[in-house]
Amino acid sequence: MSPSLTVSRIAAQQGSVLRELRTASLREAPYAFGETLEDALLVEPSSFDATAELHANSPRLATFLLYTEGHPCGLVHAYIEEAPNARAFVSALWVAPAVRHLRGGELLVNVASQWLAEQGAAEVHAWISEENRTAMRFYERLHFGPTGDRRAMPSHEQEAESLFVRHMHAEHHA
Repeated sequence: MSPSLTVSRIAAQQGSVLRELRTASLREAPYAFGETLEDALLVEPSSFDATAELHANSPRLATFLLYTEGHPCGLVHAYIEEAPNARAFVSALWVAPAVRHLRGGELLVNVASQWLAEQGAAEVHAWISEENRTAMRFYERLHFGPTGDRRAMPSHEQEAESLFVRHMHAEHHA
């Protein structure tokens, strides 16, 4: 029997879980994120507690956690920019390698996208490292397409990332 996967929004008291998953993601895939493991390890644990509390309760920011058999094994952030033409984003997606074959990444992105749609987003964006072809194919399978926008990665200025978008009004289910 294959393990079951569930997703839930982070709870206010789950700062330690957030820190554990964030540092695991940076250890396993340092090229994929806008921060380094060294940076994350320097952050005070209380900062992760504050982030968890904010992401548990904010109407503009959320973190969703993936669980297998009750154990945290992945995460994704969802947020709406604070700008006049605010765009919605999913970011920092990571699933533990041992459970990737179970399609937890899809589950995380779909739950986060649905939450963003419930907040009024018609489109969901994602910045994806151009070096990470696997991530590009993953997002394309979820109906994200390139916008043509590019930028230098925040933590790896020599590498570029591309902006992808998914149109939610065309989605009939998440």
